[in-house]
Amino acid sequence: MRFARDQLVMVGTLRTDGWPRISPCEIDIAAGHLFLGMMWQSTKALDLLRDPRLIVHSVTCNREGTDGDVKLYGTAVDVRTPALRTAFHDAIRARIDWAPEEPSYHLFSVDIARAAYVVFGEGKQRITTWDPERGFRQQSK
Repeated sequence: MRFARDQLVMVGTLRTDGWPRISPCEIDIAAGHLFLGMMWQSTKALDLLRDPRLIVHSVTCNREGTDGDVKLYGTAVDVRTPALRTAFHDAIRARIDWAPEEPSYHLFSVDIARAAYVVFGEGKQRITTWDPERGFRQQSK
């Protein structure tokens, strides 16, 4: 999976003045959740506590876009459940041999409302989208 390989995503949030903010964030997948761990009181975490709408975007590695862009649209859920926090803790420790101490960080799970995967290259564009109403759809240009 692209997120597991890159271990980093860009997260789009909304600032208090309504302007968008984009920030890098490490990502972990555990216990059936897509987790975003954030420094305590970071601006992106405060954005999500105030307005949970977000976009999670894969990092772009080349200008041709041949790796494709993964885009997840949804809401951030503030994770306070001990079992889920432990699952995140174990996942990040396995990934980088370090984990934050409780309760010195914010943890969010992404509730995905819709998704897109766009691949460019060789004169063709392939788009795969998903939402709960229409399921998966593909188109090529």
